[in-house]
Amino acid sequence: MTQPSPAPQHPAFIVYPAQAAFGRTLPKNKVYEHSGANTRLKDLFVRQVEQIVWAFKLAPETINLLASPGVPEIQVFSLQLKTPELHRDVLRCIDGAIPFPILFELAFEGKTQVLAAYKRPNESDASRWVLSDYFATDWLPVDCQRTAMPVALHMGGLYEQLLYRLIPLPARPQETLAELVARVEQAQAKQRELDKTTARLEKEKQFNRKVEINASVRRLKTEFEALTK
Repeated sequence: MTQPSPAPQHPAFIVYPAQAAFGRTLPKNKVYEHSGANTRLKDLFVRQVEQIVWAFKLAPETINLLASPGVPEIQVFSLQLKTPELHRDVLRCIDGAIPFPILFELAFEGKTQVLAAYKRPNESDASRWVLSDYFATDWLPVDCQRTAMPVALHMGGLYEQLLYRLIPLPARPQETLAELVARVEQAQAKQRELDKTTARLEKEKQFNRKVEINASVRRLKTEFEALTK
């Protein structure tokens, strides 16, 4: 008799403490009010999002960790989707409405995914937030194995550990989270440039132009490897 295969696991799927459960539905119109959503954004919410639940509130009073500058609390939002695709502008809109770092858990037809951007206060205006690109897991079954919340000394340390589990490259020695995020974004931009240049190479018929473009492909590959190693 064959053993059932174990449920897949990803370290970004966390068992959050019961005392941090918040479990409140967030009406879409409240997001619109606080983010100044335009008609296009409202339409994306209507077409793509079934429900938004403020699932967990990781804060000094719920998990007994000290607040940190820039990370007084961390929120976990669960989004039930109507479509398998969610436009990143929807997440940016929610991030813009809530003045705390957020982790998103998406659900669609028995699958789930975790996403987050690195979110920090603007150095010149602490009332505004700076967002990186979003980092995401693959879609996994809703019943995938979850892992214990990482141990940390303060909210900032917890936030960093949660983000490291989403970021596709490991940090280098002495590299800060901000530096790692910048390097990942550079690598992703370089990958897009490499993909475009490779596509141009495949279409090019003229030999001299092919030689030039091929040299560009090799240079971009070297630059990409330097960022990802």
